Amino acid sequence: MKRMSWFNTVSLTLGFAFLYVPMLILVIYSFNESKLVTVWAGFSTKWYGELIQNEAFLNAAWVTIKVAVMSSTIATVLGTMAAYVLVRGGRFMGRTLFSGMIYAPLVMPEVITGLSLLLLFIGIGLDRGVLTIVLAHTTFSMCYVSVVVSSRLVTFDKSLEEAALDLGCSASEAFRLVTLPIIAPAVISGWLLAFTLSLDDLVIASFTSGPAATTLPIKIYSAVRLGVSPEINALSTLMIAVVTIGVISASLVNKRQVVRQQREEKAAERS
Repeated sequence: MKRMSWFNTVSLTLGFAFLYVPMLILVIYSFNESKLVTVWAGFSTKWYGELIQNEAFLNAAWVTIKVAVMSSTIATVLGTMAAYVLVRGGRFMGRTLFSGMIYAPLVMPEVITGLSLLLLFIGIGLDRGVLTIVLAHTTFSMCYVSVVVSSRLVTFDKSLEEAALDLGCSASEAFRLVTLPIIAPAVISGWLLAFTLSLDDLVIASFTSGPAATTLPIKIYSAVRLGVSPEINALSTLMIAVVTIGVISASLVNKRQVVRQQREEKAAERS
């Protein structure tokens, strides 16, 4: 086994420290008893209790989760369909335009996307609220799902679909029974990516949200402008915990699926 050089070790350590030390400090000061976030006054969990009683943050969190679930689900369905058309559709009229429209949000500045969607909603007379945020988040997250799923479809063995068709399945049944279960990890990864992007979005949501629908990033940004409070540290710590649990759970599920596939392949080879 080749040992890492001192330069690689130092670079890796500094990189991880740059990424995770600020988060660690935030988590530590979320248990600070003092209202001053830079002065340690002892261990306390009272800010978590006050956070639970803060209706403004709770309402914003509920709106954020609701928007993230709906937008990521719609984006996953549309992104998977778009990826399937791009990979399996072959050459057709308008393919270049279709591909460019799918991948345009990847390179489009969020300010431009948010402003254009705002003008669209004003032009059609649609009041800004949860629906407009869902539509906006679906628009920019669908392309990420398409990229993830299309990368899996490129390496997919088409002979499996052909075997299902030869056995009497229709095209839709072959996709539902054969293709979709195999590309499910990519679809789930795309959903998680879209969900995370929706939770994290501030710029586009600030253009498309209304007074009755304020997402959590907007609420945190508005509160931070008046000064960082320990409640924000507690809220950020909870978000970090949720994301960490989600990542670990997804990794465990993916690992179990890989192990199961390896066992099935070994059993097929033995038989």
